[in-house]
Amino acid sequence: MILYDGACIFCSHWIRFVATRDVNRRFRFTAIQSDYGSRLARAIGIDPSVPDTNAVIHGGIARFKSDGALTVLSNLPGWGWVRMLRAVPSVLRDPVYNLIAKNRYRIFGRSEVCMVPDKAFRERVIE
Repeated sequence: MILYDGACIFCSHWIRFVATRDVNRRFRFTAIQSDYGSRLARAIGIDPSVPDTNAVIHGGIARFKSDGALTVLSNLPGWGWVRMLRAVPSVLRDPVYNLIAKNRYRIFGRSEVCMVPDKAFRERVIE
């Protein structure tokens, strides 16, 4: 399950990137603005009114920031090589993640509505 900021244009593009490459349909998605997403966010310690990270729940473990992104990428076909980036400590990876997350609306923009996915994608979204 990938929890993401549905108002963030960058985040929505990230979700489409993942969905397109996730041919085995391993991941499901929920926007933090949805009822389910808000409940899930609170359950794992994210304030849904001020989301500062995406979250990935994989194998029953919630992963945040760069760990979450690397978990997702490493489970996509052809992207297993990113596992080696885990050798870089998160104290070095997360500041880059934080910089992008903090400035995502200013750099990429913000949408007042969540993206409208196609039918195949909607089947993987939990609201």
